[in-house]
Amino acid sequence: MAYIDEHVGVRHEDADGPGLRWGVESICAQLTELGAKIAPATYYEHRSRKPTAREQRDEELKPRIAEVHASNYGVYGARKVWLTLNRQRPAEEPPIARCTVERLMGELGLAGAVRGKVKKTTISDPRAPKPLDLVNRNFAPLAPDRLWVADFVRHEALLNRVEVRDHHRPAVAAVG
Repeated sequence: MAYIDEHVGVRHEDADGPGLRWGVESICAQLTELGAKIAPATYYEHRSRKPTAREQRDEELKPRIAEVHASNYGVYGARKVWLTLNRQRPAEEPPIARCTVERLMGELGLAGAVRGKVKKTTISDPRAPKPLDLVNRNFAPLAPDRLWVADFVRHEALLNRVEVRDHHRPAVAAVG
């Protein structure tokens, strides 16, 4: 929707003077040709729809969540923010679900303090050269046995294994 809003009414200048002005229907037709099927009616319906009750409630809760988190020096996690919000809410307001607080804190980029030392398993050097991309990001081979990929996988239980996969087939073979 944002793409269409950006390009509606834009005129592209060419050698003959002002070019054609893009409309919603022509943009939708071009997007359909490129594989993103969007009907103009869908665009207009989405543009004119009103926010849902959940979206409205989320917009009311986000500043309250940010305020509780900030007033507690940014150390409160979702559980304590949830408890605080439910203590402070008026009696006529419905209770706030913990999963809602967790979701909105994630959207706001807020997190509580973590006790102890944070474990980092891999610390990469930003100056180190990156491995070559031997397939040029093309992970859709036309036939079987054209592209095989291997990867080392380390699990939490310190169990190492190698996964080998033919990108044309859905099956995965594990070795190790």
